[in-house]
Amino acid sequence: MSSELQAELQTAVERRRNFAIISHPDAGKTTLTEKLLLYGGAIHEAGSVKARRAQRHATSDWMAMEQQRGISITSTVLQFAYRSCQINLLDTPGHQDFSEDTYRTLAAADNAVMLIDAAKGLEPQTRKLFEVCRMRSLPIFTFINKLDRPGQSPLELMDEIEKELGMQTYAVNYPIGMGDRFKGVFDRGTRKIHLFERSEHGKREAVNTVIDVGDPDIETLLEQDLYYQFKDELEMIEELGSELDLDAVHAGEMTPIFFGSAMTNFGVELFLNSFLDYALKPGIHESTQGEISPTHPDFSGFVFKLQANMDPKHRDRVAFVRVCSGKFEKDMTVSHARSGKTVRLSRPQKLFAQDREVIEEAYPGDVIGLNNPGVFAIGDTIYSGQKLEYEGIPCFSPEMFAFLRNPNPSKFKQFRKGVSELREEGAVQIMYSADEAKRDPILAAVGQLQFEVVQFRLQNEYGVETLLDHLPYTVARWVDGGWDALHKVGRIFNTLVVKDSWERPVLLFRNEWNCQQLEGDHPELKLNKIAPVVSGKEPMAI
Repeated sequence: MSSELQAELQTAVERRRNFAIISHPDAGKTTLTEKLLLYGGAIHEAGSVKARRAQRHATSDWMAMEQQRGISITSTVLQFAYRSCQINLLDTPGHQDFSEDTYRTLAAADNAVMLIDAAKGLEPQTRKLFEVCRMRSLPIFTFINKLDRPGQSPLELMDEIEKELGMQTYAVNYPIGMGDRFKGVFDRGTRKIHLFERSEHGKREAVNTVIDVGDPDIETLLEQDLYYQFKDELEMIEELGSELDLDAVHAGEMTPIFFGSAMTNFGVELFLNSFLDYALKPGIHESTQGEISPTHPDFSGFVFKLQANMDPKHRDRVAFVRVCSGKFEKDMTVSHARSGKTVRLSRPQKLFAQDREVIEEAYPGDVIGLNNPGVFAIGDTIYSGQKLEYEGIPCFSPEMFAFLRNPNPSKFKQFRKGVSELREEGAVQIMYSADEAKRDPILAAVGQLQFEVVQFRLQNEYGVETLLDHLPYTVARWVDGGWDALHKVGRIFNTLVVKDSWERPVLLFRNEWNCQQLEGDHPELKLNKIAPVVSGKEPMAI
């Protein structure tokens, strides 16, 4: 590798930061996303999320159904520059029914930001997504939101994180008061107090009034009881709390904590500045050729998401690719690991939610959009140079199942195309009855809303009305050893045998008890909650 390319890659990697936001619905994720874009100069005025039906829609929520319902359904990528860094923000669905999309997006992230509502603390969806971050040892940064509303005390919130998630905490800043008495935060790094001004500055950057902690004017600016309570609590966490340990942060064992209010912008800039200093830069990825460094001279990346019809006028299909190593250049020719084919990447795009622009180059940590005429599948590796393949992205266990029926035979072609494309992009898992006489696909989802989205999109994007016949099962398990292992067991009861898109056997149970009963009766049968990763094989046709 030339010294010029080595230096170029090293500089690019040093500048890159890549993260995903995880949260429970209604914790303020879309609001925080918009405010980060505001400070990054990517947008000039943030719309109020609560009133976005009357104003413009949030930048990251572009799908028609998202705008109608005011929720995030799809993952999007938002790229912007801030303080000489190139930031790739992987925005994920907040709704729990779309956690599978979030799992896949976390596979492309180097860091995670855990957003918590100060009044509610840790919630079920946050815990579930935290476990996915822990599986990947992602660094987790915590933003405790809505400090300008009544909430739990900062010490209670930090204690809950430590006890329930088993992580050390380090408060990078610490709040003074909460709710109606929220006065600002103390930055422990600079030893300065940032005063909160309760004004209508949510659309633009917050006014930041800063004073030294030793300034004699503090006692006139803050109510005495609040000031002394803050001093007592600060003394407690500085004496008894952990020291900031970036090695522990990068290993996912300690979470830096930030307090603020995304709706009013307060604390967002403080968070963004510290995040750039503390976050992991793009790092090593495991492959079939061993560890691949981001400064490896040959280009490589993997597909973590597919999206059909982002531009309904052009019926397009876009593959989201995380760049892992080397330099990506427009019109370069790469190898497709699964098929062995050579692919020319002629229309690469920089993504900003639904907006896109053609790019000339990209570096490790970046996410690029590639036109996908049926070539790419989730988990695919593309590369130049020596063949390599990154670990695929597994499917997680769905909890709801329904036959999807097309009542109009004249729409069969559109129905088949729509189901195939939605399966490819991971909008829902598709299974089939083991009984060959039953040809209708089975939708397998994490939540009811996934069914509604599939039906909505089939109608809206493909002109196909559909019917659902719900099945009475809530647990899916893949059979380790495939059909041979299943046939050795013989006849089984209280179970529906289906096959996934790769024709592997999947057992559907009415409940966990039925699953445990089968495992007890047949200890030789090994069942998996997560589908094994498939490499080098096409899924069966719809």
